[in-house]
Amino acid sequence: MASSSAAATGNAAAPTPETLQAVLVKLSDPAVPTAEKTKLIVDGEKRTANIDQMNKGLAGYTLTYAVADITTQGNTATAQVTITSPHGAVPPMPLSWENVGGTWKLSDASGCLMLGFAQAPCVPA
Repeated sequence: MASSSAAATGNAAAPTPETLQAVLVKLSDPAVPTAEKTKLIVDGEKRTANIDQMNKGLAGYTLTYAVADITTQGNTATAQVTITSPHGAVPPMPLSWENVGGTWKLSDASGCLMLGFAQAPCVPA
């Protein structure tokens, strides 16, 4: 229902869980080059060194994501995300995305949270 109200107000259409999940999957795929991953995070070019470090740490390590309970306000979407690794799942946590030029990107704060989980921490700007 949020998508119809978001569209009616002229804001970005609410993203689907699959859209947001695809950002996380691509971000944590060690085969995706850093230059492509910087486009997945708001101001991601500031996080190049962190992403390089994350890529090294995730080699041979598979993560899966479940995205639920999306709320959209203006050009920001927040969802509860459960991350599952070979060691188990973490409890659902809120992550946020921003619609930049028609593309949903992980917010800088959420990007830093994800990089921190991958032993490549950064401090949000």
